[in-house]
Amino acid sequence: MVGNEFIFAFGNIVFGAILGSFINALSYRFNTGRGMGGRSRCMHCGHTLAVLDLVPIFSFLFLRGRCRYCGAKLSPQYPTVEATAALLSLAVYLVHPAPFEYILWLAVVMTLLFIVVYDIRHGIIPWSASGLLGVLALVHLFFFTEPTVWSFFAGPLLALPLFLFSLVSRGTWMGWGDSALELSLGWLLGLTVGLTALVLAFWSGAAMGIALILFKRGYKMKSELPFAPFLVLGALATHLFHVDFFAMLPLLFAL
Repeated sequence: MVGNEFIFAFGNIVFGAILGSFINALSYRFNTGRGMGGRSRCMHCGHTLAVLDLVPIFSFLFLRGRCRYCGAKLSPQYPTVEATAALLSLAVYLVHPAPFEYILWLAVVMTLLFIVVYDIRHGIIPWSASGLLGVLALVHLFFFTEPTVWSFFAGPLLALPLFLFSLVSRGTWMGWGDSALELSLGWLLGLTVGLTALVLAFWSGAAMGIALILFKRGYKMKSELPFAPFLVLGALATHLFHVDFFAMLPLLFAL
């Protein structure tokens, strides 16, 4: 039994790394007109990559972070995203071992990872990714939980502050995609866990902003900092580690 669990866990790690490789390719090609078809090529010399150049994580390490054909440095994004996806796949398997629940949450987590990577690279959250996440969140809400009025309104209530930030600032303080992302996170996490995740997102975002001001030359208070990574970080931390600062909140409403 232990041997089977190890095999399943290892298989999830490998599968997650493969998904991470796909997310890398998608983050470079999405909305660029290149499409997802065709063989992968070096971003510098255009040489078609062989199978051994595309093994997640290990190819980067074996090639010492350089293209086999032109010697150009490869982005550390490749192994970072692949390793992150591998660990997330394992975490989802440990938290949601039931097959259908695992498939749903793996799709959710990989969509969130793509949103983070794309937002860091391009400074925007694709509406198609937000739409997919919204569909997955509603499937989770209506087919994997017992929905209540509060669980349905958790999404709009948690997204409202971010939407108001965007509305008042015309998108300069907060991107419009952040509120759409938070809408889905609210449906996925519920009101109290979602509120906890939002608090953690603001705390971690503020800490990162202060660190950048102190240690990164040229970074100022008005410099842009993608907020989606912090929203996703808060959501994953609260969900995977069962953190809820406001667990007693529903009891107060019942009084």
